[in-house]
Amino acid sequence: MTIVGGVSTSAHRRDEYLQAARIAVEPDAVHIELDLTPGIEMAAAVIADIDSNRDGSLSIEERRAYSNQVLSALQVEVDGKPLQVELADSGFPETEAMRRGEGTIRLQLATTVPGQSTGTHQVLFRNHHHRDSSVYLANALVPTSDRVAVTGQRRVGDQSELTIDYVMRAPAETSLPIWLLSGIAAGAIGMLGLRRGNSTGRGGDSCAVPGS
Repeated sequence: MTIVGGVSTSAHRRDEYLQAARIAVEPDAVHIELDLTPGIEMAAAVIADIDSNRDGSLSIEERRAYSNQVLSALQVEVDGKPLQVELADSGFPETEAMRRGEGTIRLQLATTVPGQSTGTHQVLFRNHHHRDSSVYLANALVPTSDRVAVTGQRRVGDQSELTIDYVMRAPAETSLPIWLLSGIAAGAIGMLGLRRGNSTGRGGDSCAVPGS
């Protein structure tokens, strides 16, 4: 993972909810890695949000419900068009790790962006989850595709919003497969050999001396 011109912050305080987003722009999708780390004084409230039946454990259903709660507070737009963000994967720490301020919830999110044209574009990422007690970070990742080039990042003061400027390049021209090139080369060599053979045969007949 490589961040484009990343912005970082010092360790968050005990009473803060640190939410760090990393956004990757690809030719047909936007991928988001969102890490949520509650401070010690925030941990009990966050655990209570997740543990709806108060049994002390975080079930799969409760984790999914909390992930959807986070998703509902996110907004992603490409060129001003809102996109539907979906949960691709999630990881939740043990509750004791969260109570120590060391547990991080990790969400993998994605949204499709069909039919992007070549030229300049923008992605807007906005996070309003727990606005009253959160510290936000947002950075663009270096694209894995050479068709995408990030040209700039603009954040609001608290980093709850990030706008990524990027350029979409045209696909590289498709080259001929190696097996086809090999076949063409072999055919050319064969034709050259045949021509040389014919030329040699004609030369021998013209130089022959008839017997007396």
